[in-house]
Amino acid sequence: MSARDSDHTAVLVIGLGRFGYHVAGALERLDHEVLAIDRDPARVQRWSTELDRVVQADATEELALRQLGVADFDRVVVAIGASVEASVLTVLTLTELGIPQIWARATSEKHAKILHSVGAHHVVFPEAETGERVAHLIVSRLLDFIEFGDDFAIAKVRVPAPLVGRALRELAPRDRYGVMVVGAKLPGEPFRYVDPDTVLPPESVLIVEGGITQVQRFAALT
Repeated sequence: MSARDSDHTAVLVIGLGRFGYHVAGALERLDHEVLAIDRDPARVQRWSTELDRVVQADATEELALRQLGVADFDRVVVAIGASVEASVLTVLTLTELGIPQIWARATSEKHAKILHSVGAHHVVFPEAETGERVAHLIVSRLLDFIEFGDDFAIAKVRVPAPLVGRALRELAPRDRYGVMVVGAKLPGEPFRYVDPDTVLPPESVLIVEGGITQVQRFAALT
């Protein structure tokens, strides 16, 4: 069965450094079939017991990719970070094979521009993105933080004192604090969506969205 015959859930991950391994593992935990490729036999051996399908191959060689059936994949992640040349050549080869979605890891802005120019559809900066997230967590009371650009973020925060024991309808957090409370984990319960009548007891944890500054100020109320 080809990758396209299995409801388009299969994903190819090329490069099994730390980033590639974690992406492949996360995809498998999300019930996606994953084929992982690396040209380093030591890495292939290391991760073959952790991942379902790991193959040694040079992804810069079109023939090797064709033999592995890579042309049948709709989504490919190029996680190569150690060699810019190998990263770019791999993306170029995938482009020539007509892969619909190519995700590629970049190590610099210049690298990203080259990846885009040779056909990458999505470029990610894992080190920079992780660094931004950790920085926000270090200097604020946020429990978790995802920035989407254009000054917008979703964060997990402890319920601020002004909201404890009161219904959201009374407080209108968006009008008063500039954020929207979209979910809550009440003590002893799983996360759930909130409505205007939700009352937040002490020790609740909230999911809020809004401008980055507003989200941080809201978290600082705790």
